[in-house]
Parts: sequence; structure tokens; C-alpha cells
Amino acid sequence: MADAFPEELTLALRELATGRSRRTLAARAGHISEQYRDRAPSTWHVAAEEDTLAYALSRMPATYAAVSYALWQVDALVDGFSPRTLLDAGSGPGTASWAACALWTDMAQVTMLDHNDRFLSLARSLAASSSQPALREAGILRGDVTAAEWHAGSHDLVTLAYALTELPDDAVEPTVLRLWNRTEGVLVIVEPGRPHDYRRLMRAREALVRAGARIAAPCPHDESCPLVDPDWCHFAVRLARSRDHQALKGARLGYEDEKFSYLVAVRPHLTVRGGWSRVIKRPAATKFSMDMQLCTQGGLVDRQVLKRDKEQFKRARKLEWGDRTAEPGA
Repeated sequence: MADAFPEELTLALRELATGRSRRTLAARAGHISEQYRDRAPSTWHVAAEEDTLAYALSRMPATYAAVSYALWQVDALVDGFSPRTLLDAGSGPGTASWAACALWTDMAQVTMLDHNDRFLSLARSLAASSSQPALREAGILRGDVTAAEWHAGSHDLVTLAYALTELPDDAVEPTVLRLWNRTEGVLVIVEPGRPHDYRRLMRAREALVRAGARIAAPCPHDESCPLVDPDWCHFAVRLARSRDHQALKGARLGYEDEKFSYLVAVRPHLTVRGGWSRVIKRPAATKFSMDMQLCTQGGLVDRQVLKRDKEQFKRARKLEWGDRTAEPGA
């Protein structure tokens, strides 16, 4: 479902990497990955030009795939929503901006907000290579999403991708509500698919619901998440690795599975399509059935579709982790 990584973005990154030591970039990418797994703030390990380039080369394809997946949920579930203005909060190198402009090609205005000058410099360089005017002319704004002093106006679409994970616990809800106040249409939050990040995302979800937001995805309802600790809601998207990407990460496989959690919150005036349930675990095929766990409008349901029910079984075999289905509970 996620868009392929844009060719012009691939070429721009390749040009920036020309003449650079691949060994140095690989070492920096490895260090960044270690810090990422330890939930260290990017300011600790993305401080030099080579750091930002290593991050973009190693992490941007995966984060692009996850953000693209979440944005496709917006397009599928929010009727008539076609944003003209975007605030990419905690933008890093501008990953969410590229994903949004790939989906909504008539985007008129993009604003990228980040506290890291190195990231903003790279974001500006990459955006200049785009064929889309909204990216080429994007506003680049230095600011901290946790602070109140930045001024970016209101926007149809606001994204916060892989940025909440860097914030202290007490900054999660105020930051999300501050961004919600800048949102005229849809707020999309994407986070690493780890239990810690999921629990914080659920706190953000509760705060948004209290503030009047409707939850469009991944949940088919606005009630509290029915999953019980240590379980958590997350999804995965598979992306192909280029040879450069594979070499930089020292990976043997030609693909990568990015696990993530996400949230789509919408203003009440927008129409959200209902009547569906979400497959929240990878379906299990047995000799006689397809077994899956669904999040429905009424809570969790374990669904078993028997092989003898030919039509239902045929449909169930096509379902993947994260898909929507009209059965059961719809």
C-alpha cells in the first residue's frame, strides 16, 4: 500500500553521497541505528553533515514507507479530504512532506518544522530537487515542537512522524494538543512500533479524544484501546532495499520490514467512513481455517474462517496484517 520511495529523492541522496566515504557513512548509520533503538534524542547523534546524510540514506526509506502507509489510510477513510497545506512537525529531512506530496500532488503549501539545523539544511537541499512546486518552495522553520514560541499558522494536514519518541513523557500530551490546535483537518502521528512508544501514543490518543478529535485509523472506534499490556497495537510495511541501502546497512536481505504504530485524528466536520474492522495481528493459516484477531467497533474479536466456507475463506486468505475488513463486528 505504501508508495515506492521517490526516484527523484533517491537520485538527490545519491548525488549528495557522491565522493563521500561509504565506510564512514555506514559507520555513522550503524551508530544512529543503535541510538535510535535506545530512544536517544536525535540531537545527541545527528550533529554533523555526514550524520544527517547517513540518517537519510539508512532510515529515510523505511520512515517514508510507514508514513506513506498512514497517509493512505487518511485518503481511504476521510471522505473528500484533499489537503492544500501541510505542517510537517519534527520534519527531520522532510520525509513526511515527500510522502504527503506524492499522495496529494496538488498540495499548495508545505512547512517543515524542526529544531535541528542540520536536518533543515538537508531538507532544503532535498526539496530543491523535487518536481513539485510545494516541495521546492517549502517553508523551512526552525523551532521546537514542545515550545510555544514558533508560529506556523493552521494547516489542513499536520504530521508528526518519528518525533514524539524523542520527547520526555511529560511533553507528549501538551505537544500533541498544541499540534491539534494547528490542525484544521487531519493530524497524523507515526511512531516506532515498540511497546513504549505505543503506550505514549495511547496517551496522546486519549488527550485528542478529550479535545474533540475523532479517531479515523487505525481504530474503528473512539473508545479506549482494548488491548491489554504486554500486548500492543503495531503494524509492519515491507520495502525493497536498493544496493546502496543494503550496503550501507550491512544487510544481506534485499528487503526491510519497518514496524510502526500510527494514529489518524480528524476534525468532527469531516466525514469518516465506518462499518469495518481492522486485522491487528498477522493472520494464521491452518490446514482447515484462517485465524485472525480483529479490532471491531465493539472490541476485540478472534475470527476463524473455515475452509468449507469457500467464499469467506477466499476473502480471508487475501487479508494481511493491518487490512480493513467488513467482517465481523461491522
